[in-house]
Amino acid sequence: MPRFIYVMDPMCSWCWAFNTSISALKHKYPHFDWTYLMGGLAPDSNETMAEEMQLKLQSIWQHIEQATGTTFNHDFWSNNTPRRSTYPACRAVIAAEQLMPGAGEEMISLLQESYYLKAKNPSNNDLLIDLAQDIKLDKDLFRERLRHPDTQLELEQQIKQGYALGAQGFPSLFIESNGQISALSYGYCDKETLEGRIEKAVTTIDSND
Repeated sequence: MPRFIYVMDPMCSWCWAFNTSISALKHKYPHFDWTYLMGGLAPDSNETMAEEMQLKLQSIWQHIEQATGTTFNHDFWSNNTPRRSTYPACRAVIAAEQLMPGAGEEMISLLQESYYLKAKNPSNNDLLIDLAQDIKLDKDLFRERLRHPDTQLELEQQIKQGYALGAQGFPSLFIESNGQISALSYGYCDKETLEGRIEKAVTTIDSND
C-alpha cells in the first residue's frame, strides 16, 4: 500500500494553508498510510521575537490569505509575546503520538487551530498541556514526555529524515510505493496538481518494479 510522507511544522503558516490539499488527498486515497515528520522550523528560545521577524510573518500571513483564502486570526500579534520557537509544538506532536497512536495528528490540528484561529501561542508549554488534555491524554505523562530527552532526540531524528528526503522547507510531501520514494511537492501545492503528480508517481514506480 502506498504511503504519504509529510514533512511539516505545526507553526508553519504555509502548512496551515496546505491543510486543504492534505484533506483532499485523505478523502481521495483513504487507504494510503501517512507518516508525519516534524520539521523543527525554529529551535527553542525564550527571547521575544524580533520586531522585524514579527512584521515579516504578519506579511506572510496576509499574502497566504490573499493567495489561498486561508483564514488567520491576526489578533495573535497583539495578544501575545511571540517567540521564534517551534520546537515545543513539534515535541508536543511527538509526545502525543508516543502516548497514543494517532494522537499526533490530532495534536497538529489542535495546535494549528489554537495558533491561527484562536490567537494562542503554541510556543508555551502550558497551552500544549491543555491541548493534550483536550485529546484525553494524561496530563502528567504528557508533561513528562514533552520535556524528556528522548522526545527531543526523536525530533532531531525526524528533522534529519526530512533533510535526507530533500525537504529544505515546509510543507514537503512525498509518496512511497513499492519501496521507492518520490517527491510530490516542495512547498505549497493545490490538490489538483498533487493528484496528477500522485497518479504519475505511482504509475512510474509500478512500471519500474
